[in-house]
Amino acid sequence: MTVTERLANVFLFSQLSGDGLPAKNLAWCAQSIAERPPCLGNLPGNGITDNADNSSAIPTTILQKKTINFRLAIICMAAASVGLSMVIISIAKFLLLICAVAILLLAPQASGVGKRLAGTVTPAAVLVVLFAFSLSLFWTVAPQAEALGSLAKYSKLIVIILMMALIRDRREAIYALAAFLLAQAFLLVSSWLLFAHLPVPWATSNMALTQNAVFSSYLDQGIISAVSAAICWHLRELFPTRFGRQVAIILAVVALLNVFFVLIGRSGHVVAIALLSIAIMWELPKRYRAAVVLLPFLLALGLFFSSSKVRERLTLVETEVQSYSPQAATITSSGVRLVFWQTAIQIIAQHPLAGAGIGSWSSEYNRIRRETNPAHIDIDGNGNPHQEYLLWGVQLGIPGIFLLCALMFSMLIDSRKMEKHCARAIQSTLLALAVACLFNASLYDAQIGDFFCVSLGLLLAFGLTKNSRPAHATTSPEPAT
Repeated sequence: MTVTERLANVFLFSQLSGDGLPAKNLAWCAQSIAERPPCLGNLPGNGITDNADNSSAIPTTILQKKTINFRLAIICMAAASVGLSMVIISIAKFLLLICAVAILLLAPQASGVGKRLAGTVTPAAVLVVLFAFSLSLFWTVAPQAEALGSLAKYSKLIVIILMMALIRDRREAIYALAAFLLAQAFLLVSSWLLFAHLPVPWATSNMALTQNAVFSSYLDQGIISAVSAAICWHLRELFPTRFGRQVAIILAVVALLNVFFVLIGRSGHVVAIALLSIAIMWELPKRYRAAVVLLPFLLALGLFFSSSKVRERLTLVETEVQSYSPQAATITSSGVRLVFWQTAIQIIAQHPLAGAGIGSWSSEYNRIRRETNPAHIDIDGNGNPHQEYLLWGVQLGIPGIFLLCALMFSMLIDSRKMEKHCARAIQSTLLALAVACLFNASLYDAQIGDFFCVSLGLLLAFGLTKNSRPAHATTSPEPAT
């Protein structure tokens, strides 16, 4: 075997094992090409000597912690990307997909994917959803370009499976969670800097100077910050160092303050109230947990009087709804939603069993509006009715609504097999998704949809790893309800 072939084998083994090629071995390999005969003996520091069976020691040699792990680097990049700009998110998703395809094609057995996903129902649910949307291409009323565009939007769901499949152990899950939370902390600090009217040159959102949103809209960022606060709170025992727990609690509190007192997104306010309510419920003794029914209303009442942002947005909702008229042109946020939701219900009533097909919302909305108003100006393709449940109903009929609920329920089932701190983080994120989908297309839309897919996939992957309960945790190991 030539030097080139042996070097190729070393590199291949390093990538399939997931631990990369040690830098000192790279230096030795380069030197050996110029100075040494074709052999792999005497790798520096690894205890391998010249013998007839050195090739059998290669896998053991390269399984070291101090290595360049490209797979883990890509996972961490994807985890951090959802706290950054859409460009970085797109690049990270592409690299994640390429990494997964390469591993599954080159080393499907060595990767251990089947073993890690055994007993889970989430991957099957995601694949069923993607299959249903793909199948609806045969009867969709949407133009082909719009149908394929919508299918591409929902393809982000595959990220959930990729995170669960590519993260192999608890150490990798911790690294990915650290990247995720560091990016969320960066996003949070940037929003507070904007609120303080300090320069934030990396803020690319159109709402950066007016609504303190860094990379996306204030609507998306409010939901993202609320979910990040819940994750910090439930995983507070995982934070390293002596004061890690206190740092996690401070981040959670600062994130909630940002949602309620800096950002004006009403969806973010509602999601944060829901997450705060369930977090309080879990901390209460079981005999008092029925109080969760009243908690959201009490929290909303308290915020109404303490936060001008919350008070103004709630008052605006009341004003917009009262002024809504189906006959008049509606340009308010609440008015537009009411028109969209009413039209979506009409479309579902006309296609109750199979829907109008993927990407059909804009075409069907324009058709129905033209029937009552010939002067109607068509909306752009690949739109949505600002409600995920109704959007799935339009595209896949009533079964589509149940399919969305089943997708979230599958992740809930998997979370119940995990330990308490992880289960509660997953369940809080699912609650946020369920609430956000009542007012927005929070899976269909870019950025917020990517955030939910990455965060859920990351938390599920962490829960699947062994020994996910930290040594110093004070919570009991039974799963959360």
